[in-house]
Amino acid sequence: MSCPDARHRGAHIERLAADWLVAQGLELVATNQHAKGGELDIIMRDGQTLVFVEVRHRASARHGHPLETITTTKQRRLIKAARFYLQRNGLSCACRFDVLAVSGRPPELDFDWVAGAFEAF
Repeated sequence: MSCPDARHRGAHIERLAADWLVAQGLELVATNQHAKGGELDIIMRDGQTLVFVEVRHRASARHGHPLETITTTKQRRLIKAARFYLQRNGLSCACRFDVLAVSGRPPELDFDWVAGAFEAF
């Protein structure tokens, strides 16, 4: 699929990422949740654990691997957004933060999934 701009390309990659995670056995809860401090790309359920998944995409490794883009500042924003999401939805459950690095261009994508990429709670 050819996408006209970065926003549409990102949304398309996130849809493909969510589908890939479902194929790995996770259950889709929500996508693109805007919360104080940022946006949560994908929220999944892995058994009783709520999983906040940050999707990072790079078409090529020319500028580095997508995992290299998760800074401590980005982690803090995701944690803040997740806490807001939990509070807004009245949830109290086990949580984890995963990163799904996506490399390449559709349909030739490689997925590198890091479960429990960083600690928060």
